[in-house]
Amino acid sequence: MARLKFAIWLAALFGGSALLVATVGALVFVGHEGEQRRVLLDVLDERGPLLGFLAFLHFFACYGLMRWLFARFVTPLGTLAAQTRIVAAANLEHRVAAASPETAELAAAINRLGDTARRQHAETSTKIADSNASVEEERQRLAALMSELSEGVLVSNPEGRILLYNEQARALFTPASQGASRSPVGLGRSVFAFLDRDQVTHAIDKIQYALDRERESPVTLFLATSASGGLVRVRVAPFLSRERLVAGFVLTLEDVTAAFGREEQRRSVLQALATGARQSAANVRAAAESLAAFPDMDEAQRARFTEIVAAESKGLSDTIDAALEAYAEALKAGLSLEDIRVADLLDVIRRRLEALPGATLAPNASDADLWVKVDSYALTQAFAFLALRLQEQCGAGELGLRAQEADGFAAIDFTWRGEPVPPETLGRWETEPLQLGAQQAPLSLHQVLEQHGGEVWHEARPQGEPSWFRFLVPLTEPATSRRRPIPRDGRPEYYDFDLFHQSGATEALMGRRLVELSYTVFDTETTGVEPSAGDRIISIGAVRIVNGRSLKGEVYEQLVNPERTVPRDSVRIHGIEGEALAGQPPLREVLPGFHRFCEDTVLVAHNAAFDMRFLELAEDESGVRFSQPVLDTLLLSAAVHPELEDHSIEAIAERLGIPVIGRHTSLGDALVTSEIFLRLVALLAERGVTTLGQALDASRETYYVRLQY
Repeated sequence: MARLKFAIWLAALFGGSALLVATVGALVFVGHEGEQRRVLLDVLDERGPLLGFLAFLHFFACYGLMRWLFARFVTPLGTLAAQTRIVAAANLEHRVAAASPETAELAAAINRLGDTARRQHAETSTKIADSNASVEEERQRLAALMSELSEGVLVSNPEGRILLYNEQARALFTPASQGASRSPVGLGRSVFAFLDRDQVTHAIDKIQYALDRERESPVTLFLATSASGGLVRVRVAPFLSRERLVAGFVLTLEDVTAAFGREEQRRSVLQALATGARQSAANVRAAAESLAAFPDMDEAQRARFTEIVAAESKGLSDTIDAALEAYAEALKAGLSLEDIRVADLLDVIRRRLEALPGATLAPNASDADLWVKVDSYALTQAFAFLALRLQEQCGAGELGLRAQEADGFAAIDFTWRGEPVPPETLGRWETEPLQLGAQQAPLSLHQVLEQHGGEVWHEARPQGEPSWFRFLVPLTEPATSRRRPIPRDGRPEYYDFDLFHQSGATEALMGRRLVELSYTVFDTETTGVEPSAGDRIISIGAVRIVNGRSLKGEVYEQLVNPERTVPRDSVRIHGIEGEALAGQPPLREVLPGFHRFCEDTVLVAHNAAFDMRFLELAEDESGVRFSQPVLDTLLLSAAVHPELEDHSIEAIAERLGIPVIGRHTSLGDALVTSEIFLRLVALLAERGVTTLGQALDASRETYYVRLQY
């Protein structure tokens, strides 16, 4: 634009001078007649070369004058305007520099305005931070709550775009062999990437049907398949706007694979019991009916029928015993183990023992730092069973509970005053079902301990001193020491309620505003700079931008085996040795996963033509084509600052006030590029470029769009 203005002004000045000379010449020529005109023409013909030389000098004088005027006044003002836009829209710390003495005072005034704006921005930011402190606290509580829930939770808008999720939800639908960067669960992504569209649509239709009939709190359930092939129970509930319209859906996700396995096992036990008992019962009934119908039958026949009844009864009893044993095994598999402090466990057991008739208990004694992983209900039932046996058979008086550490185990002692228990009696108690009054569980004391990985023995003491049963249960770490660590820069951004206002993906992208779109900013490291000559990608890094924020918790990073050597010149740039790539997957295996990471987003890269050429050349071998729109921060920077010549990542980052960390690593460059892109979006808006279509048009008008690889 500046070059065009310069050419126009130069043409205007030279053309005006030429027009003036021509006008004067015409007037002189018209003012003479006859011989005077002939003499004038002879003079012009004789002096023609001199006049042409003077015209040539005049052109260069005009060129020099215009160049001096532009360099002195016009260009400095353009540069000053570009730097001022940076201060106004992207970097309040940036300060303009005068490019000529004439603009020095103007630059100083702009810098003073920048200082004022910076102070006002700081004061405003402080006030906003203070006013948002309570809101941020609530958000942190929400994030903490979401991360600690045992169930997966997803919140989506009406179009199925994810607005909120927790780590449990992402883990359910991420294969164990892949990291979080390969997960289909992420902000702004569609739930239809991992849940069947027909199932979700059917659930939503059922909810809408209930809402139309003004039913309160409609909820529906369906089963889905997890990434590991297990079953997930999905519970869908709507939440409503103030106008009572569906603003989105809450999906709670529970892995029920084990529960279904236990249910199937119990059904198999019942089926086996019914099948095995039916024939035996029929035979017993037939024999009994024969004995009743023929009371006068001879002794030999009566004996045969009696043998049939005895044999079939024994078979029926064996079948029932086998079914009970299988049922007990199913219950053992269903024990729910949880972390609990030993002191709290003793309190639970104590409350159960206090409910027994005639029981008196001594105070508990326990090391407060001991933790175990147990089914507190099953273990409490076992202690209550022993207490009843001790009261009935040993006349046990005062009961007591104490615990201490013993070589990696929690030694829980159940003490009593009374007769000791013979070894054979304890052995019998271990194998009996846990009988508590009229209530009997199919599990035995031995099976409960076996499931916990523990054991029990009896310690008999002299008369008058308390004896005890000692339970050894493996110790575990305190629950607090095994929580997922919080990243240093804060919790991962698993939530973004502003996404409620995002529209569906069916709208034409070209007319969408830049601030509304989701982006994948990516970068590659390669073996060289000539993709058409056989250079290959060795690393891909990417980060997602959703709702105007770079999500550091949703990144992609993968080394790639180039299946060729890595030149030393390239290693000196990115530092990736060939040995580090030997065990990595080739590009044809990597790109499908990276393509899924980029789904439903606009791609962004710096000097994108370079990276996209590598992806284009890999289409045949990978079967993947990246067809979404691509924005290039190199072109966008040139569109925003046509007066500036340097549009490298370092130069752009410096003038926009962005620290450059991790340069020449694919993920590091992607993170820096994402921050650059967000600042450029603000600068584009200053120039009236607000939609994707306008940004692409502005990119096409820059000089750098001609770069090819």
